[in-house]
Amino acid sequence: MNRRLPYLALFLSICASSLFAQQLKVPQASPHAVVEETLGVTSISVDYHRPSVNNRKIFGGLVPYDVLWRAGANQPTHITFSTPVKVEGQDVPAGTYSLFFIPGQQQWTLVLSTFTGGWGTYSYDPSEDLVRVKVTPQPADMTERMAFTFDDAKDNSSVNLAMRWEKLRVPVKIEADTKKLVAEGIKRDLRSELYWNAPVWTQAASYMLSNGNDDLALQYVNHAIDMQPSAQNLRLKARIIEKKGDAEGAKTLRAQADKLMTPEIATVSNAYRLISQKKYDEAIAAIGDNKSWRALNAIGDAWAAKGDKAKAMEWYDKAMSAASNQTERVEVQDSINALGADTKS
Repeated sequence: MNRRLPYLALFLSICASSLFAQQLKVPQASPHAVVEETLGVTSISVDYHRPSVNNRKIFGGLVPYDVLWRAGANQPTHITFSTPVKVEGQDVPAGTYSLFFIPGQQQWTLVLSTFTGGWGTYSYDPSEDLVRVKVTPQPADMTERMAFTFDDAKDNSSVNLAMRWEKLRVPVKIEADTKKLVAEGIKRDLRSELYWNAPVWTQAASYMLSNGNDDLALQYVNHAIDMQPSAQNLRLKARIIEKKGDAEGAKTLRAQADKLMTPEIATVSNAYRLISQKKYDEAIAAIGDNKSWRALNAIGDAWAAKGDKAKAMEWYDKAMSAASNQTERVEVQDSINALGADTKS
């Protein structure tokens, strides 16, 4: 008998066992997690593994001070930005980066590296750092399993990414210039096939007006009107030029818009324009004898804006009774729900 055969069989058995073990799906000691947040139009995601405290001293113990840490377990933690951002005031282009910390007793160092491969910190090379900045740890409630959270979002412009573990929270401020990003996106989109879509130009003009760029709003709405005049874009242009001081021109444009609407829609549209100007009593009076569900709902909205919830509900009930189909009733219910949400707050 060939003495090599048993050894060969044993070798093959060990290889096969190793292969099958690699294919087994079993619980991880530090499970994989992904946390995501949308900041304005910027998508942010953190891909990491979550170790537990497990009755151990973490910072200054398992995770030593003044030593690069992978901000989790297993592979390096990765953070991805869909647009350019600022991280603790430092410019960071869109892309994916490895996220490391160097913990300290008083301050930590955040490191973003352009190298996203490797395992743990073994392949780390400081020459590939994009960002290296100080951050301040804060005392926090106990977190058994390490987690990243997004906290303190403000006006689509900033959010804190916080690492939480043991009794520490380490916040990292992320900022995005959302107004600039949206303006750039609109400009880019309007050069695509959307160039021929008048409602899209109207939408772009409305966004620019609401964000204080009146000149660009006027440019966009003029383009929309040149392609396809509508009650919506004529009224929008009226708002823009009225804001610029041309009240007579605005009046003329609204008259042109009214001719493109049914009398019912024109009345309701005028009422909402007055509500937006906080002329609530004038808006109610402008409805006149119009008894459509839209008109009754607009009266309810005017009373709601005035702060009289009981009176608003009275008119919403009338609008619900006048509604002829489910779609109309849903719109009235939306106003009722908004009133209820406001009441709760």
